[in-house]
Amino acid sequence: MQAELVMIGTELLLGEVVDTNASFLGRGLAQCGVNLYRKSTVGDNWLRIIEVISQALGRSDIVIISGGMGPTDDDLTREAVAAAANCPLEENPQVVQELESWFRFRYGSRVEIPLNNRKQALFPKGAQIIPNKRGTAPGFILEVNAKVVIGLPGVPAELEAMFNETVIPYLQGRNGSHKLVTRNLNFVGIGESHLEELVYDVVANQTNPTVALYASQGQVRIRLTAKADSLEAGQALIDPVEEQIAQRTVDFMYGLDEETLEEVVGRQLSEQGSTVALAESCTGGLIGHRLTNVPGSSDYLMRGYVVYSNQAKMDCIGVKEATLRQFGAVSAETAQEMSEGVRRVSGTDYGLAVTGIAGPGGGTPEKPVGLVYISLAMDGNTKTEKHQFVGTREQIKLRASQAALRMLWLASRRQ
Repeated sequence: MQAELVMIGTELLLGEVVDTNASFLGRGLAQCGVNLYRKSTVGDNWLRIIEVISQALGRSDIVIISGGMGPTDDDLTREAVAAAANCPLEENPQVVQELESWFRFRYGSRVEIPLNNRKQALFPKGAQIIPNKRGTAPGFILEVNAKVVIGLPGVPAELEAMFNETVIPYLQGRNGSHKLVTRNLNFVGIGESHLEELVYDVVANQTNPTVALYASQGQVRIRLTAKADSLEAGQALIDPVEEQIAQRTVDFMYGLDEETLEEVVGRQLSEQGSTVALAESCTGGLIGHRLTNVPGSSDYLMRGYVVYSNQAKMDCIGVKEATLRQFGAVSAETAQEMSEGVRRVSGTDYGLAVTGIAGPGGGTPEKPVGLVYISLAMDGNTKTEKHQFVGTREQIKLRASQAALRMLWLASRRQ
């Protein structure tokens, strides 16, 4: 089956709202074994919405619409679908009753449904109602000859729950046992082009599963997608390809699917019973923030110092004034004293330190913006790396934190 998304809302076109619903729906459709071939975004305009829906119905088996299900005059999805499918709107008594109960529960027994909210009980004739347990806008499934139109509200929390609870079972029943099984392999410390060179033959000879590379800030992922009659059969197709890639990328592949680098680092430290302390300058506490996003991080993260000034570096973790004067705050020598100092004062197994120039100002020809030194101290050994990152201030901070966590990942993995 071929699916198409229609995302409705002028706020999406203006960039006022980021469309997270499309990525969620794409993943959900893949889970159901449905191929997603196109996405359209249209503003709150009656004629243009009808045009886009009509075109989608002409070329796709399933059309999923997000947005335009609210109570205001510019919420036009129900009316536009009825017009495109040439079927009348009719009021659903059960939805009217649920709206009445909702308003009376929230505002008191004497409150009547506002007239504009009552339109949320109107649906194309013959539509199956999708309950909305988190809001006042139910969705619908309308079968039009051999095609299907699914209308969902644009509020992400409502859309996601309704899709998981109602739409997925419907699509799985319609599509039979055919599934798309996907696994993502996550990499750090390697660029997309270099990674492609390492697995070029795997990508070139792909059949089932397919192999695709994607790059984002600070990391790259490979998506493996298998077509199969069951989840188990799909995983069996993916496993040998994953193993082949993992053997070639042992120092770069850190996790699967939604795993983050900080989660993997935390798991390794917990399994070892090891601890770490941080000394952050240019990252301003970002590494600590990422590690503490992981539940249970208090077991291994003992302390975190944001030593932004030279005085803080000396006072808190014992960086020598002579080192700062001779080499500067952004130097391999200072980074090493930071990591060894924070490990010493904290009594931890690892000391991780970062110092650099995040920009946009502060750079010189000798020490340009994006220059970052990262140092990891451990028992009997200290390793210091020099990096030259590019990007905005926020991008440089993120990439520095990613590189620092990679150092800790590699070191803790080998213990």
